[in-house]
Amino acid sequence: MSTVYSVDVQITAPVNDTEVTDRVADAVTNLFPGAELDHQHGELVGTVHDLEHLSESLHRQEILDTARGVFFENLRGDTFSFDLKKQAAFEGVVNFAVGDPSELGDIHVRVRVNEPDAESYIDHVAPPTEDGRPVDTGE
Repeated sequence: MSTVYSVDVQITAPVNDTEVTDRVADAVTNLFPGAELDHQHGELVGTVHDLEHLSESLHRQEILDTARGVFFENLRGDTFSFDLKKQAAFEGVVNFAVGDPSELGDIHVRVRVNEPDAESYIDHVAPPTEDGRPVDTGE
């Protein structure tokens, strides 16, 4: 039996004067295809209710351990957040932003897990690995 996940994902990305809004929107929707975006006060704001496409990208790029580290490091109760590089996202590539924000600003993602719990959802999106391969967690 598969677990049903209920999550609310909020995505914000600054749009600088030197950037084309549609290109920033493309960067976001390349990683979050279902995001409906609104342009508000110099930034794009959107929501989605799953991270399936992002999870597929993490698997394809073989960066599950990196993702798990970032997610758990930023886990607070039922919420975790992370930042992604805009230029990489425009190319459809997941590149976590750590340290100082880039000149163009990063895509900020905040995930609130309603069901079942944040740790289980992180295991679903970025499962634990052994020798670089996902380990079956019994889902």
